[in-house]
Amino acid sequence: MPKRKQIVEGVIEHAVFPNKGVLYLDKEPIFVTGTFKGQKVRARLHKRKKGNWEAQLLEVLETPAYFIDAPCEYFGRCGGCTSQQLVYEEQIKLKHDQVKELLENAKITGYEDLGVIGSPESYGYRNKMEFSFGDEVKDGPMTLGMHRKNSTYDILTVDGCKLVDEDFSKILVHVLEYCKANNLPYYKKLQHTGFMRYLVIRRSKTFGEILINIVTSTQMDHTFENLVEELKGLELNGKIAGIIHTYTDNLADAIKPEKVMILDGTDTIREEILGLQFKISPFSFFQTNTLGAEVLYKNALDLIDDMNNKTVFDLYCGTGTITQIMATRAQKVYGIEIVAEAIEKAKENAAFNGLDNCEFIAGDVLVEVDKLIDSPDIIVLDPPRDGIHPKAIPKIINFGAKELLYISCKPTSLVRDLPILQEAGYSVDKVMCVDMFPQTPHVETVVKLSK
Repeated sequence: MPKRKQIVEGVIEHAVFPNKGVLYLDKEPIFVTGTFKGQKVRARLHKRKKGNWEAQLLEVLETPAYFIDAPCEYFGRCGGCTSQQLVYEEQIKLKHDQVKELLENAKITGYEDLGVIGSPESYGYRNKMEFSFGDEVKDGPMTLGMHRKNSTYDILTVDGCKLVDEDFSKILVHVLEYCKANNLPYYKKLQHTGFMRYLVIRRSKTFGEILINIVTSTQMDHTFENLVEELKGLELNGKIAGIIHTYTDNLADAIKPEKVMILDGTDTIREEILGLQFKISPFSFFQTNTLGAEVLYKNALDLIDDMNNKTVFDLYCGTGTITQIMATRAQKVYGIEIVAEAIEKAKENAAFNGLDNCEFIAGDVLVEVDKLIDSPDIIVLDPPRDGIHPKAIPKIINFGAKELLYISCKPTSLVRDLPILQEAGYSVDKVMCVDMFPQTPHVETVVKLSK
């Protein structure tokens, strides 16, 4: 009988979502985070979760022959990537297999499996990165970058991250050196003291426009005038469109802006997807993989045979990207999003693209669906990672739409919601995986349902 803190050794026999390998001890499954099929590992049992033992990886004793050398020097230490030692074809096959296993465990069968579509780029694909200020060791020199793997507080300076354009690294290094030279202290999350919190960079894949957001607490005054001029003088592949300063004293490890100042230029950048242009603001949601988003939206909407003269509800619409793409084909499209700023940008984008058959509503889906008068022929669901709010599902079902298109960035949330929709009379017709997040365990899953 396995016991807590027991050290175990074994070979990982298969991997499950998200990023967990499974070895067996006396026929009992042991789940080890961050491992892959074929690895021989040593791990320590640390807790039972839903009846199964989970273990902390201590050491990889042997790696399988199909592994490759990771191209990033920070891989294994940085918590950003998990899969660089797998060739990309193996990564997407693994994700597809994991989604199929989740659906099978949820007793969802009889659908047409459309396979998995890879990202057009497996490196350098991200158009946004949020870097944290901190230190790599307690009370060490300031760092700026990503969290160390399995660490809440340690921050690695990732000069040369492979998921982004090299412009990101040039800006990161310069901002870090500026902060050190000007003795600007980093914010300590435990003590809630300090000034420098985050550096958020967005870079348009289409136009190369760059938006730099310097996020601080209100515990100091600093103008950043010299930094702005220095950043504008950097030799970059793209062009800086704007530099902004955001103040937040939010205690949580998340950016909730309390005051935003434009230090130079503008507070938006432009992106283009499937012939439509979108203005992206600092805090509005936009898919982080632009070319991948084109693949996702085109293939997802192709699952709907006919949108002509149809009314569509796009719930959780963000800045209205898919709403506007559908509006080029449908008669009327309604988009709902809880972030008011995103809705404002959605309205601006729709006007810019000459679309007058979109109506955008700012508010919680749970509340706003009750106010809609029109009856939808099609409902598109693209919820956040936690899935659809349980109280919203019955309201969505009651609309009686003939077709549902569920786009999920977290398949475990998807398989929680699908059986409820099936019980309400919807059949799962088609399932497709689209990889938007190479080198990580995450994957988008698109499901077409009909009543």
